[in-house]
Amino acid sequence: MTKTPRRPFRSRDWFAAPERSDMTAMYLERFMNYGLTPEELRSGRPIIGIAQTGSDLSPCNRIHLDLARRVRDGIRDAGGIPMEFPVHPIFENCRRPTAALDRNLAYLGLVEILYGYPIDAVVLTTGCDKTTPAGIMAASTVDIPAIVLSGGPMLDGWHEGQLVGSGTVIWRSRRQLAAGEIDEEEFLQRACNSAPSAGHCNTMGTASTMNAVAEALGLSLPGCAAIPAPYRERGQMAYETGRRIVDMAYEDLRPSRILTRESFLNALSVISVAGGSSNAQVHVMAMARHAGVVLEAQDWTDHAYDLPLLLNMQPAGQFLGERFFRAGGVPALMWELQQAGRLHNDCASVTGKTIGDNLQGHEARDREVIRPFSAPLMEKAGFLVLSGNLFDFGIMKTSVISPAFRERYLSQPGREGIFEARAVVFEGADDYHARINDPALDIDEGCILVMRGAGPIGWPGSAEVVNMQPPDALIRRGINTLPTLGDGRQSGTADSPSILNASPESAVGGGLSWLQSGDTVRIDLNTGRCDALVAPEEIARRKRELPAPPVPASQSPWEALYREKTGQLADGATLDFALAFQRISEKTPRHNH
Repeated sequence: MTKTPRRPFRSRDWFAAPERSDMTAMYLERFMNYGLTPEELRSGRPIIGIAQTGSDLSPCNRIHLDLARRVRDGIRDAGGIPMEFPVHPIFENCRRPTAALDRNLAYLGLVEILYGYPIDAVVLTTGCDKTTPAGIMAASTVDIPAIVLSGGPMLDGWHEGQLVGSGTVIWRSRRQLAAGEIDEEEFLQRACNSAPSAGHCNTMGTASTMNAVAEALGLSLPGCAAIPAPYRERGQMAYETGRRIVDMAYEDLRPSRILTRESFLNALSVISVAGGSSNAQVHVMAMARHAGVVLEAQDWTDHAYDLPLLLNMQPAGQFLGERFFRAGGVPALMWELQQAGRLHNDCASVTGKTIGDNLQGHEARDREVIRPFSAPLMEKAGFLVLSGNLFDFGIMKTSVISPAFRERYLSQPGREGIFEARAVVFEGADDYHARINDPALDIDEGCILVMRGAGPIGWPGSAEVVNMQPPDALIRRGINTLPTLGDGRQSGTADSPSILNASPESAVGGGLSWLQSGDTVRIDLNTGRCDALVAPEEIARRKRELPAPPVPASQSPWEALYREKTGQLADGATLDFALAFQRISEKTPRHNH
């Protein structure tokens, strides 16, 4: 039976436009040179793009070089024509000065491909942190049917009989190295053992968080996010994703029909109960803005702060990705939210059914890994938004507040949730590493470490450098964590309860620009305030008389353009001029000859 698309496939304007047969000939001609036929391209079947993010430069996503074959199989079997194309690489661990520069660059490139070529629908291959938001942002801008296929996490890492989670083991071993408990060779071996197979981070870092977000938004098939990369189920999911995107092309099931304010609020809830990455705040805000959805910074506190921590997975918990998958993955977490009345069930999804319908029968299979609402790992474990005279917006991931940190800083009788600390200010990461062990700084447990110059403009790109560890001398005394604050980010795999993403950043005149070492900073988690206890007239004097913090020169054309066009972390660090472009596929680009 011949299917009829809900709206004509846009590829027909390339390959079957009767009024310009000369252009049809030009568009067809070169596709012949690798074996396609005119009959295929002119058949009226949908052309499905496979946005390939895997490469040797992107090891977290490299599994997609193999998975793409199963995606192609699914597309062909469902009656589509697959076309695979490369996406700008993103590799969090290795890209200098930061992979944050690449999210917006990959977004721009993908928008131009999806808009300017004869693609009717697209499979977005994701994995490493920023590949997920870059793809979703681009799909929203163009607004053609799109489905997310994550590559999945690595197998669990083990070292001498103990679980070692990617990323998290780095930060924990770094402290042990400083304490003299391990040597550099042991440090390197632990890190290497945390990466035993293909896939992205096996912790609930930014990669796992953002792929969970894609599923929570309704953009992936149920269960997609948590399948480990080497498992057979991952290849099966790739096949089913290829089949489903063809039907979505016929149904014209576009991101604009799926992404709503309610679907984003679902995502915020999933991030909180999963103990997800603080970087999700930046990416979720960016995705919402490109989708034309109003999401406010305060929504993180109003809709997700009071949620409990349900997922027992590093860095906030104990286990890693394989155990999470076997426990039921993202659908099991969402089932818990559904049963507690904390989920918007009527949101649409790529299945063609509602989120609520997708969750039937998905109760967790392992209660040690996914706790019920009635017995969580931690109450009120979501994200807390703060503001004050140092910034208009900052965010804290409360699920990684350890008992020791809570006892030392947040449990003073009569002042629970409130503490004051002496600021020690660093001008970026190089300054921190050069001076953190300087005895002249007199750093003790009454200090807060402050990193400035790490935001989108100052770094540039915003770097994962705010999770600063204490001086070696303090670590040897058993003090492994100090309060930290900065206008940059931290790794989603880190277990530090930092105040992050402070906006506006110091490089554009934010409050951290006038803060000085020795100032007292008061943090009140009850009211969501973070203030330097400095008199207003002194603040005015500093703004007037003191030089601005140093900002390094741009080292590439893109760095310069990024700084010129990018907003602050509070609003998603988007290319703000790009927000004016939405649903651009509604008008086909004009011919090229």
